[in-house]
Amino acid sequence: MLDAKIKQQLSEYLTLLQNPVVIKQQAGNDENSLLQKEFLSEIASMSDKITLEEGTFARIPSFSINLVGEDTGVIFSGVPLGHEFTSFVLALLQVGGRPPRIEQELINRIKSINQELHFTTYVSLTCNNCPEVVQNLNIMSILNPKITHTMVDGAVFRSEVEEKEILAVPTVYLNGTFFSGGKVSLEKILEKLGVNVSFDIQVDGPFDILVIGGGPAGVSAAIYAARKGVKVGIISEKIGGQILDTLNIENVIGIKQITGQNLALNFEEHMKDYNIQIIKSHRVKQIKKDDLFNIELENGFVLQSKTVIIATGARWRNLNVPGEEQFKNKGVAFCPHCDGPMFKNKDIAVVGGGNSGVEAAIDLAGTSSFVTLLEFMPELKADKVLQDKLYSLPNVKVLKNVQVKELKGSKNLEQLVYIDRQTQQEHTIDIQGVFIQIGLMPNTDWLGDFVERNRVGEIIVDNKGATSVPGVFAAGDCTNSPYKQIIISMGSGAIASLSAFEYLIKTKT
Repeated sequence: MLDAKIKQQLSEYLTLLQNPVVIKQQAGNDENSLLQKEFLSEIASMSDKITLEEGTFARIPSFSINLVGEDTGVIFSGVPLGHEFTSFVLALLQVGGRPPRIEQELINRIKSINQELHFTTYVSLTCNNCPEVVQNLNIMSILNPKITHTMVDGAVFRSEVEEKEILAVPTVYLNGTFFSGGKVSLEKILEKLGVNVSFDIQVDGPFDILVIGGGPAGVSAAIYAARKGVKVGIISEKIGGQILDTLNIENVIGIKQITGQNLALNFEEHMKDYNIQIIKSHRVKQIKKDDLFNIELENGFVLQSKTVIIATGARWRNLNVPGEEQFKNKGVAFCPHCDGPMFKNKDIAVVGGGNSGVEAAIDLAGTSSFVTLLEFMPELKADKVLQDKLYSLPNVKVLKNVQVKELKGSKNLEQLVYIDRQTQQEHTIDIQGVFIQIGLMPNTDWLGDFVERNRVGEIIVDNKGATSVPGVFAAGDCTNSPYKQIIISMGSGAIASLSAFEYLIKTKT
């Protein structure tokens, strides 16, 4: 069932099991049950520390990962392949005695929870945002006996998903009630539960260069700065930035193909080779200039640095039409890989005729009944090879030179209203979902008027990455760089870093 390469890697991981693990399973005779039996039998055959037992669960097929004589509350309903295979392996290792790689303060907070919490996370196996949520809740379940967590594959338990009208993943329920939708960090989960999380940041004096943002531009800037031998810090909610939402990356020179998640892991491992202070799980609130730059975090802590590189990236651009906010996660979606399976055999729309929009329409046409692609301009902007593929599909319609006016529905999205820009006639199409793929918005609102930005909020930089404030540099998708690509962001991060180092030399007293 698992290919030879994955089995070899898994065999190496399973040697890290410190304690015997018991997997309890319940399966029927359906296809998914047979798949689960085969999967677990193969896993158990790879280590003498894994045994299989029969169990009883609310959903069939399901299985749990436990210690001998002790249930952990970690349950998988469905077979955790695809992106959730990593979640399964981590749960196996953590139940088997390997400590989770999170801060001790988080561990202490999780263990302090003194109430029964039963989480259920609905996922799709193609969702690259789901594993983080599943893994966070599995950790909580393993660390605290009052907490349980069940991962539910929405494709296997489709009737349950439809009954709850779940149209976006990951969707988390707590004790039977909706808790959260979309990617959410462990810190945010604890915050929503009312568990205070605070971190003491140990900093020895001011930085020479402080990088704000952990995407390709920020990581590149930090590494290039550290290679100059100066004191470097990087602060970010998480390392990876927008690539964490990218399924496959095939345009980083020298790497034929890599997932966004794996590239982000490579970023962090690469930085650990250098003297870089990595500060995660924090957001910057504002920057003020005194003798040094004072970088205030949302928790009130203030970092100081001689120079700053802003590399906060970008986020999906909204349509800003009536109904968009109302139906987010109720038909309005942004990630076709994550939420596409929720719209199997349904009529949907894709807004945006660039590469991302056309790629989304092509992917979604494979599972949805019918796809309507809408483009504002008279012609699509996507590469010709993508357009040729799009037009070859029998269940796709392309509408060009149109403007989305409104999204309508009752509890969930039901209709899209658009205007033909040539005739000014209004049209309505019946849909159950819409994927918005119209580009990016820079994450720069928090800057206010600290640095000069253009009308769409991008930081204006010169050819050396310098901003309107001496000593402040910027790189990547948050700037007015004309092209938003990973490799361009990496290059701009290096430029900003070298420019910051040059600034330090020239202003050194």
